[in-house]
Amino acid sequence: MRIYSPPLRHSPWPLITAAAALMAVLALSACSTPRTPEGIKAVSGFDVDRYAGHWHEVARIDNSFERGLTQATATYTRNADDTLKVVNRGYDPVRKEWKEAEGTARFVGEPDRAALKVSFFGPFYGGYNVVALDENYQWAMVIGSNRDYLWILSRTPTLPWHVRDHLMERAQAMGVDVSKIVFAPPAGEQHARQAVRT
Repeated sequence: MRIYSPPLRHSPWPLITAAAALMAVLALSACSTPRTPEGIKAVSGFDVDRYAGHWHEVARIDNSFERGLTQATATYTRNADDTLKVVNRGYDPVRKEWKEAEGTARFVGEPDRAALKVSFFGPFYGGYNVVALDENYQWAMVIGSNRDYLWILSRTPTLPWHVRDHLMERAQAMGVDVSKIVFAPPAGEQHARQAVRT
């Protein structure tokens, strides 16, 4: 006589627990502090008050959130809690409108080392490392969490050729693919292009 025994049912809890653990790891990695790319050093002796203010983006490695934008600028304002308010602005010539994003930058370590993390979307941070800086704070080169993110900033809309060449050489020495760096056209040329489109 065969005795019926119901099929064994496996508890779903191990699977649920594993999924929850995976989600926690992904959330922590997304919110974790970005690191300076290996082999790259952020500027030391950094003075955030001198760095604050208005900058023109004269060159960048193009990225999804800035693609197509011209006349890009960044403005940094020091907050009372020693963070920086970041306002990025650029013109979309296709839609004929200005786009603006506001975020917060925080120092990763000591405030005299120009390694920061920037967030425009809640707890999600990207790296912001000033890796070259004019002694008078007139130009700067910034690399993100990896070498695929680079910006060259200037207090003026253009940079002298010898400064551009110097920064390209430094970027190449840091392992950046300089063929990806795109310089913004002079302001007059940008306005002319917009006039032609309208």
